[in-house]
Amino acid sequence: MFIRLILVIGLSSLLFGCSSDEVKEEDPVQVEDRSSAATGGAAEDSGAQAYGTDDGSTSGFSELDDPQSPLSVRIIYFEYDSSEIQSEYRSVIEAHAAYLIRNPSTTITLEGHADERGSREYNLALGERRAQSIRQQMALLGVASSQMRLVSYGEERPAVEGHDEASWQQNRRVEILY
Repeated sequence: MFIRLILVIGLSSLLFGCSSDEVKEEDPVQVEDRSSAATGGAAEDSGAQAYGTDDGSTSGFSELDDPQSPLSVRIIYFEYDSSEIQSEYRSVIEAHAAYLIRNPSTTITLEGHADERGSREYNLALGERRAQSIRQQMALLGVASSQMRLVSYGEERPAVEGHDEASWQQNRRVEILY
């Protein structure tokens, strides 16, 4: 059903988006039906993947895919030399924790990062402390420790290259990966 909808939208864009008003009728568009009904009940593997359909919704999208959801925020930023979670991120962490509680088979990786200031060893430890603070908050909210994996990259994987406060601010973070 979803593939048919995309085909219809794509064909409509081609027809209405052309700069020419002329439509050639001698070149009809061929559409192949690959649904399970057309193949006699045996679905072919087209290589396409469906995400978010395990939550029972009919929309075909998970709440993780909703850009309006607090779950779309997957980066928590920190102040300089701090692992304290800022109050503006508490609701984001609570939303992720609630999602993980509702989906006990889901696991996340909390990636801790730091800016380039400080030694390599210090920044690895700081990135770990930042990831630990989020893990601890989620555990207090009821998330099983088996659902959370921690890793620290310290300063090794900057989000932004640069040697100024704006760059450093983007690099002091924990990324939540599903």
